[in-house]
Amino acid sequence: MQTSFSEQEYSAKKKQTRRDRFLSDIEAVTPWSLLTAVIASHYPSSGGRGRPPIGLERMLRMYIAQQCFGLSDEGIEDALYDSQAIRRFVGIDLGRESAPDATTLLKFRRLLETHQLTEAIFSAINAHLAAQGLLLRAGTIVDATLIAAPSSTKNRDGQRDAEMHQTKKGNQWHFGMKAHIGVDAQSGLVHSVIGTAANVHDVTQAQALLHGDETDVFGDAGYQGVEKREENLELPVTWHIALRPGKRKALPGMPLGALLEQIEKAKASIRAKVEHPFHVVKNLFSHRKARYKGLGKNTAQLFSLFGFANLMLARRWLLTADSRVGS
Repeated sequence: MQTSFSEQEYSAKKKQTRRDRFLSDIEAVTPWSLLTAVIASHYPSSGGRGRPPIGLERMLRMYIAQQCFGLSDEGIEDALYDSQAIRRFVGIDLGRESAPDATTLLKFRRLLETHQLTEAIFSAINAHLAAQGLLLRAGTIVDATLIAAPSSTKNRDGQRDAEMHQTKKGNQWHFGMKAHIGVDAQSGLVHSVIGTAANVHDVTQAQALLHGDETDVFGDAGYQGVEKREENLELPVTWHIALRPGKRKALPGMPLGALLEQIEKAKASIRAKVEHPFHVVKNLFSHRKARYKGLGKNTAQLFSLFGFANLMLARRWLLTADSRVGS
């Protein structure tokens, strides 16, 4: 198939932008055949009456671009017309066809949500990474982050999202939800995701974030007392939980204070890995606010976001591995 003039002009440009490099990395590390296989049995076929559906991989690429750039359905439709880099990634040539519209993407998202396919995508990505030797499963780090939701009641219903709640962190109140994750202590990759209202305490979700094969679990001071909870009494794991700030401040005056401070620093250095996927989701993917109404839709999105975050965190290793295989 001949390429359009705009595509040839774009290919001949000398400078590669950050968006070009970003999309090139996603293109290279995404296991496309695995992800399309997960969705294929639920995706409408081309048989029957009416307009044939848009190709599955094209819709998946449009969905991934939407998630990785933090765009709405209308936003990614506009981006397809504004950005040659995104058009090339999705596989759209405007000289021959129009871009899929926002309604088409909305139906695709609802398909993923209805059949729990974002969780299946997350699992398929992790299975791919595990096959590459990146998920070692010896230890888990648990943590949670707040994701804001609109607190205004100036909407059609005149009320806030009933499934979201407020919580106090420090001296500030936050309204929204929490993303709880379990992270592999060696690789820093996410293996478990749970979405709850913001007022759900971190410690209540600790057991659900474990995959069952770990021997050590690390958490911040918000998980104090986790080993005494009924659901955790029989777990064959060692909990490494940070001291509360007040107790840690008192360490210098204790007989073993210096040694205990070194232990706290060692635990903190391991826990630091849990911040990397949060950084990718919130800063790289620009997901700082809940986009949809209700926990179900937003939790479904979290599975996609943390799955693609795992690919971005592992991209250097994956690209190096591919180059070794190619040589």
